[in-house]
Amino acid sequence: MKWKKYLFPVVLLCLAILLTACSGAGTAATTEQKDGNQTITVIDYLGREVTIPKQVNRIATLYAYTGHVVTMLGEGEKIVAVNSGLQRDNLLVEMNPAIEKAAVPTRNGKLNIEELAASNPDLIFIQKSTARDQGETRKLDELKIPYLAVDFNSIKEQQQSIEMIGKAIGQAKKAKQYNEFYNKVIAEVSEKVKDIPEKDRVRVYHSVNEATRTDIADSLSAEWIKTTGAINVSTGENLKLIENKSFASLEQILLWEPDVIIVNEAGVDDYILNSPQWQTLKSVKNKQVYLLPNGVSRWGHPGALETPLAILWTAKTLYPDRFKEINLEEVTTKFYQDFFNFKLTPEITEKILSGKGMRIPKGNE
Repeated sequence: MKWKKYLFPVVLLCLAILLTACSGAGTAATTEQKDGNQTITVIDYLGREVTIPKQVNRIATLYAYTGHVVTMLGEGEKIVAVNSGLQRDNLLVEMNPAIEKAAVPTRNGKLNIEELAASNPDLIFIQKSTARDQGETRKLDELKIPYLAVDFNSIKEQQQSIEMIGKAIGQAKKAKQYNEFYNKVIAEVSEKVKDIPEKDRVRVYHSVNEATRTDIADSLSAEWIKTTGAINVSTGENLKLIENKSFASLEQILLWEPDVIIVNEAGVDDYILNSPQWQTLKSVKNKQVYLLPNGVSRWGHPGALETPLAILWTAKTLYPDRFKEINLEEVTTKFYQDFFNFKLTPEITEKILSGKGMRIPKGNE
């Protein structure tokens, strides 16, 4: 029949019309996005899918770590509200003066919602504990400003947090570069310590902020210290939990008899070295008590950005013969130049590595 002769061309024509219609839908969406209505969806630490503007111009970093990351990713001038702890980080404030000028809409861990609203952010970063406080999230929901919960308890989660923040502020490429550096450090250190027999591994006690506060097994600190080839004496032990912080008794620490003590809070090293109660420890007798460096944040702190630098510093401190070629001054200078676009003087580099004078003590703001 004659109609069969024209069937195939008609089908082709219909397909062409359909494809053109689909293509037109894509173009319309792109045009709408160009009109300033473009958004992206970001999944935060708690698994919440949050819709945020693709172009973020004003940022509230109410978890100190997020202020470090936003500054590192090159968007620090957009910070308009901060956790007060950020303003105590001397190097960070020098790098990013916006932090010193920013509003501080938190008091004793609680939000001052009026002050936060007055800073007019497009995006808010908060810690997991805030996001799980119904009273606090109720305040945030009333603002109708998107917020992202950020937290981490492992190297993988920390890297994911950096990726998430990078995506949220349009700096995914820089976030990826940082994580590549992070993974390179892990690989290099792991290779150099992998053949150390268990009996020869250095036994380390890690003091976090306070002399007897320390690490639990499932924590970022426990993981990065293990990466250095050390045995972390507190992991796997029964510790006292106070306000989500883990503490050992002095009696436990004396029984653990660590070879080396590392601390992340200036002054705690001097306290341990000079306190009569600690004097029986061989690490104290041998002056093997070391203060971790302090740059933008305290290296190796559970909420710090410079974890890869803490890994390098600790590995070299514990096993100097295996890391002779690592020049910490050069590594430190290059790190802040590469990731913060900030040139350190030799004096500042030395001060960072000493760990002293880089952070204003609480109550002295």
